[in-house]
Amino acid sequence: MPSVSENQLFDLSGKVSLVTGARGHLGRALAEALAEAGSRVVVTSRDAQAAETLAASLPAVAGGAHLGVALDYLDPASIERGFSAAVQRAGPIHVLVNNGHQGLSHDWRNVTADEFNRQLSLATGYFLLARLARDQAVAHSLPASVILLGSMYGVVGSYPEAYEGVCAASPAAYHALKGGIVHLARHLAVYWARDRVRVNCLSPGPFPSPQAPAAMVERLERHSPMGRMGQPGELKGPLVFLASDASSYMTGQALVIDGGQTVMS
Repeated sequence: MPSVSENQLFDLSGKVSLVTGARGHLGRALAEALAEAGSRVVVTSRDAQAAETLAASLPAVAGGAHLGVALDYLDPASIERGFSAAVQRAGPIHVLVNNGHQGLSHDWRNVTADEFNRQLSLATGYFLLARLARDQAVAHSLPASVILLGSMYGVVGSYPEAYEGVCAASPAAYHALKGGIVHLARHLAVYWARDRVRVNCLSPGPFPSPQAPAAMVERLERHSPMGRMGQPGELKGPLVFLASDASSYMTGQALVIDGGQTVMS
């Protein structure tokens, strides 16, 4: 690619980004990051009105108003409708952030087959939405960046001592899901590279929500080389890197943002 300045590499002005699960603990920061980099953002939620409310609160950009659409990862028809609505209202999607998630409170001790399968079906939703993004990018002869939300628990095992006696263990189904998503990114990256569609994972480490048990958080902090948990805003820079031309020669990778936790495993 021609030589450009550092500011230009990270600039998303004129781009349209689709962020799923933008109302979640990390999702809002991800949507804000793209808007702050200049992208027009379409956010999704199962609740269309809640998505529109969130979109209206994002930093304004020159490319047009941010938008909200309804989308449910567990419903293939909803994925089709939501993506179609996003393209119809905002134009071709340049950046897709597959961030939607539904939590699971049961661990390996008591999770049912239906609960396990339901958790894994989120990977199906990630794939279907990514394929839609790839197909429309190719149809419009545009490059695109697809970012799947992985996890440090997609590349390493759990820390049983962090949960023991405090709360349920990190769910086995969650680990299976995130490990699958990391490898899904590798697989799609190989097939779609010549289409100019890059696929990477943004894999956060411990970014507990305010509702997380304090004792668990304290144990994870003791395990961290940095001695603290991540804050949602600390994912903004890595996300914009993956979304922008700053990472134009990067595909199929899992960018782990974990304060050094996984190097201690």
